[in-house]
Amino acid sequence: MYWYDTRGVWMRYRPDAIYVWQDPDVRRRLSWYYAVMTDEKPAKFMIVRRIDAGEDPSKLDTDTLWELHDKLSREARRLWRLAQSDKFGWRELKEMPEPRHSFLDVKVELAYRMLRSCIFCERRCRIDRTKGKIGVCRLDDKVYVHSWFHHLGEEAPLVPSGTIFYGGCNFRCVYCQNWDISQENVRGGVVVDAAKLAKIQKELRITGARNINHVGGEPTPNIHVILESLKYLDVNVPQLWNSNMYLTVEAMKLILDVIDIWLPDFKYGNDRCALRLSAAPRYFEVVTRNLRMAAEYGDMIIRHLVLPNHLECCTKPVLKWIADNLPRDKILVNIMDQYRPEYLVARYPHRWPDIARRPTREEIEEAYEYARKLGLRFEPVS
Repeated sequence: MYWYDTRGVWMRYRPDAIYVWQDPDVRRRLSWYYAVMTDEKPAKFMIVRRIDAGEDPSKLDTDTLWELHDKLSREARRLWRLAQSDKFGWRELKEMPEPRHSFLDVKVELAYRMLRSCIFCERRCRIDRTKGKIGVCRLDDKVYVHSWFHHLGEEAPLVPSGTIFYGGCNFRCVYCQNWDISQENVRGGVVVDAAKLAKIQKELRITGARNINHVGGEPTPNIHVILESLKYLDVNVPQLWNSNMYLTVEAMKLILDVIDIWLPDFKYGNDRCALRLSAAPRYFEVVTRNLRMAAEYGDMIIRHLVLPNHLECCTKPVLKWIADNLPRDKILVNIMDQYRPEYLVARYPHRWPDIARRPTREEIEEAYEYARKLGLRFEPVS
């Protein structure tokens, strides 16, 4: 169990990261993630890598490739369900021959084809990023990693988290705390290919990371290389998707079968605030659709950042939707009180006076109380 190797170093800072697993409710809600984290079960990408595609994906037209993908996805889900019920594990995985062309190869081929008319996110730029053209995410076809390290500030079940910060983002949040890598210095990181990204993940895991945390910026524009890196990754480690969840259905289908735990941001309770503060049209429709999809394919901790003056329009509608539409007995919610005016709000507070201050303790307590009334489990996860 790799994550025990360095616990003497980080337990001084986050003892709750050990004690959280003594809570049987957390263990139950995050049971799949825990089993992979402790090497009791193979990560989903390892299962996908053993599913035989039968044909060379590069020789199939795109429509046929999607048909094959959806067929293999059903098989991947069947094996994952067996793994959850203890009828499929390491022994069964090792008995499966390594195919010449795997389901993962199908996903990688589709991702690179999508890159030529990019529809990874719901902005659907449809530009050819392989020719150096820049999308709304401010990225070409390269992947720029700005840093990777053991993150001790994430939710307790995730610490230490093997966090990889990618440059670029498909949002334009006026209060972004990572604006330097998401908005202004997007391509200032280290350019990594799939083999290098796999090496980074392995290094993080064998030195104590409980998971690989794909974040940014935003990981969505980097799906092609993230998926390809899993072909080279030879250590078992949960894959964590830390995202604004503004993906297309096509992009969601590519990652559903390989992500073990989801860490989505659910920012806004309406499209008006999403458009004004993040320039994200159709926000509520897109994100809620993707949350429903993800909730069926792995464990989940939903983050909601409480914005000052946005309890009625955002916080309460977000929490209500979660309670009404997702399995409350399986989902954890992190109601975050860390908002502070950053980036454009800090520079021009008069333009966004409603969020030009930190939330009050009364606002945070009101959010907590509302979550309690809805029956949501929102502590202790951070």
